[in-house]
Amino acid sequence: MNFDRRNYPPTHGIRVPAEEMKQLAVNLFTKVSMSAENARVMADLLVQTDLHCVFSHGTKQIVDYIGMIRDGRVNPQPKIEVVSESKSALVIDGDGGMGHLPCYFGTHQVISKAKDNGCATLTTHNHYHFGAAGKYTRIALAHDCISIAISSHRISFGREDLVSGSTPGSPISIAIPSGDQPPLVLDMGGVLSYNLTLFEQYPSAIFKSMGLGAVMQSLGGILAGIYKPEFQKPKSLWESNQGAFIAIFDVNHFMPVSELKKEMDRYINEARSMKPLPNMDQAELAGGLEWQWALENRQSGIPLSSEHQEILETVATELAVDVPFNRYQHTQF
Repeated sequence: MNFDRRNYPPTHGIRVPAEEMKQLAVNLFTKVSMSAENARVMADLLVQTDLHCVFSHGTKQIVDYIGMIRDGRVNPQPKIEVVSESKSALVIDGDGGMGHLPCYFGTHQVISKAKDNGCATLTTHNHYHFGAAGKYTRIALAHDCISIAISSHRISFGREDLVSGSTPGSPISIAIPSGDQPPLVLDMGGVLSYNLTLFEQYPSAIFKSMGLGAVMQSLGGILAGIYKPEFQKPKSLWESNQGAFIAIFDVNHFMPVSELKKEMDRYINEARSMKPLPNMDQAELAGGLEWQWALENRQSGIPLSSEHQEILETVATELAVDVPFNRYQHTQF
């Protein structure tokens, strides 16, 4: 059953290998003056997101990102700089570019710090969208680390607005390694959209959502520094309205990795053997379905709906970039 706003594989479309999708993304980004290195990072992160069927934040977003670059609102050639650094903390300035770039490079740096010191935290500012938060927590999983990734954006509100407007929808991911079972990966937008009917029926859900949203705005926004005047117009040339907070915990500093993975496997396996929720085919914890989809899609290709193909074909035509889709029409499902 497809619930509203839930990412699922399409029911009709074609399958395209991940490497083909990465090359298409690289070709598109380099056409708008992004460096080859940064284009490869963007391509890898967006295609990894597609592999997990989080299509809302994968390569579909390229049309928006390229539009922002062509409009002069996002810097295609940012000079990413370390603002401050210590043994367990790192602050990076994204120079008005895409948020994926400082978050990707910074995540790898704080993983290294966490390996040495147990835990380390990154904040980033002065950049645009960083995409799905799970991009960064899954990087940490590959290094046997637990991680938290949060982003937020600048908001403005007045005294006449409902207080729910002070807690914008922002992405959050928390990931914990496992062994043979799917890793536990919470990857979501952290706020329920307010409406009166929902509030009257489930007030606790709204209050909890607002509490989570306030924390995300505080960590991914305020602590990250997105409200500094130099990152806002007229001082800034760019749409640098977002920031990020990424915390890494090296498991080995708390318990042997093998012990954690064994216990996580036990827990996840027992949960998956329970009865599924109504109208769901199987019982899964957070990240379980995405893990299964990624395994299938790495083998068989990323499933692209007609809408997904059209979005990419439109921007590719504008930039005179070839798309690979005709070569995979035989994979139609």
